[in-house]
Amino acid sequence: MAGVESDGGRFASWSEPLFRRLLIGGVFTFLAMQGSTIARGWLAFELTGTNTALGGVLIGFGLSSLIAIPTGGVIADRFPKRRVLIAASTVQTLVSLSLAIAISTGVIAYWMLIVASVVQGAMISLLGPARLAMLAEAVPPERMTNAILLSQSSLQFTRVFGPATAGVLIGVSAVGVDGVYYLAAASAALGLAASWGLPEGQPRLTHRRTPVEDLLDGFRYVRSNRRLAHLLLLSFAVVLIGFPHVAFLPTLAEDIFNAGSSGFGLLNTAAAIGALVVTLGLAGIAANRLWRIQAVSAVAFGLLLVVFAVAPIFPVALLVMLFVGAAAAAFQGLNNSLALKLAPVEYHGRVQSLLMLSFSGFGLAALPLGIVADAVGLRETLSAMGVAVFVISLVSMAVARRRDRNPVEVLEL
Repeated sequence: MAGVESDGGRFASWSEPLFRRLLIGGVFTFLAMQGSTIARGWLAFELTGTNTALGGVLIGFGLSSLIAIPTGGVIADRFPKRRVLIAASTVQTLVSLSLAIAISTGVIAYWMLIVASVVQGAMISLLGPARLAMLAEAVPPERMTNAILLSQSSLQFTRVFGPATAGVLIGVSAVGVDGVYYLAAASAALGLAASWGLPEGQPRLTHRRTPVEDLLDGFRYVRSNRRLAHLLLLSFAVVLIGFPHVAFLPTLAEDIFNAGSSGFGLLNTAAAIGALVVTLGLAGIAANRLWRIQAVSAVAFGLLLVVFAVAPIFPVALLVMLFVGAAAAAFQGLNNSLALKLAPVEYHGRVQSLLMLSFSGFGLAALPLGIVADAVGLRETLSAMGVAVFVISLVSMAVARRRDRNPVEVLEL
């Protein structure tokens, strides 16, 4: 079939041994992230009871990511990726274990969550570019989109049962928040163990420049590639404005819908189910449809955020969150795939790190949005976020259409 991204069907990349090991190790790593994220958000709300505090936890993540993400991209392009994954996974394991012990011994404080958020944000900034850059080496070019979307599906698979399970376990007195953190530490340790069996993943840079020169070279390359620059700018805007909605799910679950920690976990799970279905569905998509679906998913994400904001009862909110998760995952997964297609392999780490910068912006935006939500209302704030994403996505789509009318600028994928 013309334009099909990969042969071998929707699970074509599974036949690659290195891809399988990366995927399995990633499942444990993602489970650890899901568990610690749910525990951190709920504990922050339990300790303070405000949206501002929930945003404060994320701003620590955002600030550290803002610094660490560009560095992580340079490191992924300059150093063996296996060593980067092992180092970052080790720190992730220790952070979750330390918080579990602090809770068990009764010394936990809000500032510790901020510190943990800063450290974990930095480690994710190392893990993300290194994993994606190695993923591009694990499969042939014609299977790249398939591999990225299957990897994204594994992340969503962990979100299907991870957040809901964590939310339920937090409410079980025999487990609680500390037990969830212990489980997150154990899962991170399993992900670390899987990384030991990976090949070194040697860097592709053959010249000797300073890390700062490599970083600046990455910025210059993105600036020279108009399609890639457009992709990164849209990603930053949509994630910065729309993705902070996840920071306020504890408040929605507890104060608006009276669903407690279990409801918080179920909202996350609903989003994950939608994301899992859509990423598996897109895994066999034709290459010539990637850009169109990416643009439509951004527009749909904005509209769905507005619908979610005005959901009258919890079951309706759960149903809408299913579609919110689907649209967000489609947008994110296709961004990663298109970015790797547009960039030469020696720039993969740095390009992916620039894509991840949007998530540091999302962390930074969560605090002011939390302040606004406390002042004017959470539903009103979420509605405004959705409208902004919708408008920006429509403008981006119009700009892309005008650009692609010029045959000189059209880049066939």
